[in-house]
Amino acid sequence: MISAFRKSLDSWVARGFFLILVAVFVVWGVGDVLRNMGRSTWAARVGSQTIQPEVLADAYRRQLAAAERMFGGKIEPTPAIKRSVMQQALQQVVTQAALEEEEARLRLTVPEAALQRALLDIPQFRGPTGQYDPAVARQVLQANNLTEADLARLIREEVGNRQLLESVGAGAGAPDVLTRAVFAFQQEKRGADYVAFPFAQATVAAPTDEQLQRWYDNHPDLYATPERRRIKAVVLSADTIARGIDVSDADVKAAYDQHAADFNQPEKRAVQMVLTQDEAKAAALAAQWRGGADWAAMQKAVKDAGGTGVELPASTKTEIPDPALADAVFAAQADQVSAPVKGDFGWGVFRVTQVVPREDKSFDQVKDEIAQKIKAEKAAGLLYDRANQLDNAFGGGADLDHVPSDIGAAGFLGTVTAQGTDLDGKPAPIPGSPAVRTALLAAAFQAHPNEPPHMQEVPPDQASGAGPAYYAVTVESIEPPAPKPFDEVKEKVHDDYVADARRHIEDEAAAKLLTEVKAGKSLKDAAATAGLAVATTKLTGRSAPEAGFPVQLLRPLFDLKPGEPTMIETPEAFLVAVRGQTEDPEPEKDPAGYAKLRDEVREAIATDVAVAFETGVRARAGVQVNRQVVDNIAQ
Repeated sequence: MISAFRKSLDSWVARGFFLILVAVFVVWGVGDVLRNMGRSTWAARVGSQTIQPEVLADAYRRQLAAAERMFGGKIEPTPAIKRSVMQQALQQVVTQAALEEEEARLRLTVPEAALQRALLDIPQFRGPTGQYDPAVARQVLQANNLTEADLARLIREEVGNRQLLESVGAGAGAPDVLTRAVFAFQQEKRGADYVAFPFAQATVAAPTDEQLQRWYDNHPDLYATPERRRIKAVVLSADTIARGIDVSDADVKAAYDQHAADFNQPEKRAVQMVLTQDEAKAAALAAQWRGGADWAAMQKAVKDAGGTGVELPASTKTEIPDPALADAVFAAQADQVSAPVKGDFGWGVFRVTQVVPREDKSFDQVKDEIAQKIKAEKAAGLLYDRANQLDNAFGGGADLDHVPSDIGAAGFLGTVTAQGTDLDGKPAPIPGSPAVRTALLAAAFQAHPNEPPHMQEVPPDQASGAGPAYYAVTVESIEPPAPKPFDEVKEKVHDDYVADARRHIEDEAAAKLLTEVKAGKSLKDAAATAGLAVATTKLTGRSAPEAGFPVQLLRPLFDLKPGEPTMIETPEAFLVAVRGQTEDPEPEKDPAGYAKLRDEVREAIATDVAVAFETGVRARAGVQVNRQVVDNIAQ
């Protein structure tokens, strides 16, 4: 057999066959390698650094995951979204590389102590005692697909960037002309003169049955039962997990002992104090103060006497730097001007303005509070691991009836409206924070019946203070909207018809007055002709209306020119209004508010300087982007 095979290899047919194989191999195999020789595989170059595709891909995946969380996992990223996310990721890695080039040029280094301090300050890594917990840190890293080396690199980058950029912005200042302009814009107050056309004052003839029937037929959505859905859901959060966590009395007692200072607060006192180096001047200041001078007057008086005035917030005895004055302050009665007291800094005269009594809480008083806090901290550490278990269960084909019972999820089964009410119109007992309820209901009313469940994430809710949470929901059945019989809703139809007719009458009357004012009449004259009264609002600022000010008028008021009219609608009436009195702010009358704004302006300018610096650093480093590699990663 082998001999026959060898003989066959000597034939021209066999030789021709092998030549074809070699040609195919060269064209389709080695040819690929040859064609790729010399082709760039880097994603970008920044100065002397080369950004490899895997680095950009990691940044892209993190950005894409963040975008998906922002949309609640309900939207499949489109090519346009992916390109946008890729551009953000590319900008991030390029900027980081450029900053590292600049830090190397300036020979900036990040001390190990700073890295260690930054690591210990990460709140997500803290355990039940409030201190850094390596086990919790590992869980969080695992949940975010990060290694300890990744974390160290990210911290080093963050600390190094902050060190560089804060140094750049440290010299930023807030020009007084700019601060005054912003202060004037923010603190300006305006009022309005207006004429009201209340809906309740309009007289409407009693509607006929035919009119009510026509109204009913033209507004079917107003008189129909809402769509209802029977849903099944589970919610997983730190709160739901905490319900299944037991905490021993020993752990609670240990936490109490460790944080005893938080539960046993010494007495605190707030004080106003004037200090001078002369006892006679101090006595004169005390007499002036006892004579009825207020704090502002005493600050001026002590300044004229060559001394200084200080106002200490509520402080413990040890927090007052002068022992003699501290003893006197804590021996004095509230709201009484003291006699001159000799201290380390001169002669002091003071008045205690607030006394915060000592507060001691026993273990029995706070043990339940501490236990709940420990449970919450433990639950937060377990959340990501439990979420992975739940996600794996759904990935393995489990439905909501077979969710693992030991992960701490809370369930719900019932018929609800899109607003979360049950059949009786009461809020359905859906577990979770308001943000979770809103997201869950939105998903339920977008889903099709009997779709398999998949886990959705809800980001932390700052409004309620709720942490991250997860949910899954399925729809068992849908009850579509159905019209209610006319006789059943006739009374509501009557009220709606009359309310709309009244609104229409007052709309026409207000529009007529508005037209007259626009034609040149003053609001006062136009109102007098119509037999109406002009009212005046309180002065109000841009940011929030004063009590009683119609909120619908706030934004138009600050766009109006003097004498220019506008017409707005409130829930009770139409208003025709013109701009009234204006009060321009004076920084000298609000030094604390002006100083705070100056700091905010300075911080904003510092941020702009840092952004401009980043842009300049990128430009100086020279950025090259391999668009083909970048596009391949995004696809």
